[in-house]
Amino acid sequence: MAGRPRLVLVHGSVTGGRPTWREQRRGLPGRFRLVIPERAGFVPNPPVERVDFEEEAQRLAALLRPGDHLVAHSYGGVIALLAAAAVPDRLASLTVIEPPATRVAAGHPAADRFAAAGARWWAEGPRDDPEAFLRGFLRSVGSDYEPPSPLTPELEQGVRTLLVERGPWEAEIPLAALEAAPFPKLVVSGAHHAAFDAICDVLEARLAAERVVLPGHGHTPQLHPRFNAVLADFVDRAEAARAAAPRAGPDERS
Repeated sequence: MAGRPRLVLVHGSVTGGRPTWREQRRGLPGRFRLVIPERAGFVPNPPVERVDFEEEAQRLAALLRPGDHLVAHSYGGVIALLAAAAVPDRLASLTVIEPPATRVAAGHPAADRFAAAGARWWAEGPRDDPEAFLRGFLRSVGSDYEPPSPLTPELEQGVRTLLVERGPWEAEIPLAALEAAPFPKLVVSGAHHAAFDAICDVLEARLAAERVVLPGHGHTPQLHPRFNAVLADFVDRAEAARAAAPRAGPDERS
């Protein structure tokens, strides 16, 4: 395990990888190799007509290498959960930050309301006005981000990508497969939204995951001053566990 561990950082909706992970780009490169892919539809990639979390998960899985630490925010967390279940042998750890995977918490009133409200907004919201659509979306997820008016071209492309995303309320997360996967899991939330709390509660319990709550930054806990230290400690411990794990002998590999 020579060299710095590789962190693959997957962004969510609206904004691409560089702004989503700006604090990690400042604070973590000396300790880790950061890989920050830009998802389909986000600058510098061309616009797309459709984004499907299952297809995105396949693309992400193809990018992952053995020993990677996968870290993902919001819609990217849905993608990462699916990719991690598909290629569990490639991961050294998985961290998800408030993924809107509402089906894992189906039956919880806040999660059910959140899913229903999202479906309504996608069906009835002002799809011909990207700025108005974005502001309604930000309110729904509990974001305190105040977008510029008018939107920058990069941000407008992100919103137009948001408009064609398959709703995360449709995602079926393979909890049993993830629970059985050998890598450690970390779930991060911001204590600002009952639906995200419910989803993260279920993921913590079902995946036997560590849980960290970093309040004060809404739907972007990765901007919290403690986040980098929390993530670095988690990755360091995952690396130490891998180093201490017994290697398979010839009979066991055959």
